[in-house]
Amino acid sequence: MKAERDADQVVKPKIRDYSRQVLICTGPRCTQNGEGEALFNALQAKFRAAGLGVDAGPARVKRTRTGCVAACQGGPIVAVQPDGVWYYNVTDENMDRIVEQHLKGGRVVEDLVFHRNGGDAEASL
Repeated sequence: MKAERDADQVVKPKIRDYSRQVLICTGPRCTQNGEGEALFNALQAKFRAAGLGVDAGPARVKRTRTGCVAACQGGPIVAVQPDGVWYYNVTDENMDRIVEQHLKGGRVVEDLVFHRNGGDAEASL
């Protein structure tokens, strides 16, 4: 039988404000040579250089490593939330484009989009 935890003893987590969350698939099926993990590791410096890092206050972009997102072709796969925009073939150079155009400029990098939540890849934000 599991011991029940008293809610008064559980520490409530805190997260700094952020404007968007970037999810990077690091699963082995779409990036067999670790490209997703390498991309995740490079993002902190990219965000800081773009003024979107931990010191950006509410403009901060949060990065999150994920396992398989069930889109196992064309990786690395990156999703920008809450925008619902999913990118494929996110190389280091393509991530630079996403940071500058989408995360800083608010313009989706259309040629890298393969899905939009609630619409097709051709729709605009």
